[in-house]
Amino acid sequence: MKNADILTQDWLREHTSEEVIEVLWREAFALGCPLALWSSPDEDSRHLLIDLSDKVSRVHPVVEELPPGFLFTPYEADFTSPEARDAKHSFLLKAHLYYATDSSSMLHLHTGLSGSMAERAELLLKNAKTNIGESRDPLPFYVNKEVPANSTGREDYLALAGAAINEIKEGRVQKLVCGRAKSLPLPENFKALAYFNKLCANYPNAFVSFVSIPGTGSWIGATPEVLVQISSDKIFRTMALAGTQPATAVQSPSDAVWRQKEIEEQALVSRYIINCFKKIRLREFEEWGPRTVLAGNLMHLRTDFSVDMEAADFPRLGSTMLELLHPTSAVCGMPRAEAMVFLAEKEQLNRQFFAGFLGPVNIREEVHLFVNLRCMQLLEKEVVLYAGAGITGDSLPEKEWQETEHKLNTLASLL
Repeated sequence: MKNADILTQDWLREHTSEEVIEVLWREAFALGCPLALWSSPDEDSRHLLIDLSDKVSRVHPVVEELPPGFLFTPYEADFTSPEARDAKHSFLLKAHLYYATDSSSMLHLHTGLSGSMAERAELLLKNAKTNIGESRDPLPFYVNKEVPANSTGREDYLALAGAAINEIKEGRVQKLVCGRAKSLPLPENFKALAYFNKLCANYPNAFVSFVSIPGTGSWIGATPEVLVQISSDKIFRTMALAGTQPATAVQSPSDAVWRQKEIEEQALVSRYIINCFKKIRLREFEEWGPRTVLAGNLMHLRTDFSVDMEAADFPRLGSTMLELLHPTSAVCGMPRAEAMVFLAEKEQLNRQFFAGFLGPVNIREEVHLFVNLRCMQLLEKEVVLYAGAGITGDSLPEKEWQETEHKLNTLASLL
């Protein structure tokens, strides 16, 4: 990672990576630092980022210009107008301290720290070395005490889905994605790190994250949907992910049979991405799919897109597409403006960070941003889980309710 020194700490090699993550998290929390822990799809390593500043930064996500860090953006972030683009909706947790459990298992310290941040880093590492391996209470996390534990009732959701279907049949929109929340008691002595590891083990194809920010709260999730990826060799990637059915319905994804409703829903999302390329006059892209993919206990239809940014001579493609894509038609609807108005009036749900986006930026010269699906917020005594279902003219409200139940169960089953 650029602008960072690798710290030689003998005590790191004397303990397991889980012990190192746990003690670094505890000592950072004791100092009031924002934290992000994640595991990327199809990898075994964990990544812990600690921001040593007094207050987490708010930024506009021009990903090509951001320092190494972790972006955490709410659903309501709007980049469709010049005024909205000037607003700084995204939280950026800067990678002042970064630890990865890959083959190197190195601890990286940012070289440009202020005096106070350098003192914090020294105190954190000193305490971590002293306290590692101690048996202590469950891992602490920040709670937003202003957020109530809320649930969307079944009848309310059926009415919402019915209104959405009517809106589509009247020709005002093509698709709507209706979200809901579900509150459950937080298990006694809830062990957040153990739960995070459970998600990694059960959903290896997902981006698993645990973000905890003072004053903002804590969110855990396992999302299958890539929003924007940029590899170190400047290949841009995104995907259209829509259509859902339980994985138990067939023996393998290749045996899946899809209804016309799901096929059309996925096609709408794919066409939206292609239309975004057309808006910026980008014609050189690769497309694969749709194909059936497994995401934990669910299957989805997925189409992948990629662009060689250097061949296309489009160095700012990442931030350009980010502004065009968010919120995607897979979490909002089409046309986007009309869908957002309908949801703001009818959904009666403060999505907060559900259906926003999150992920590491410019760590190891790569960007990995995902749509924040299959997520939950941790409160003092409850967890609030979030899910949504894509509504088309062929939808049946009861089936959409059941789809959200399946999605909510992705996280609830492991609590």
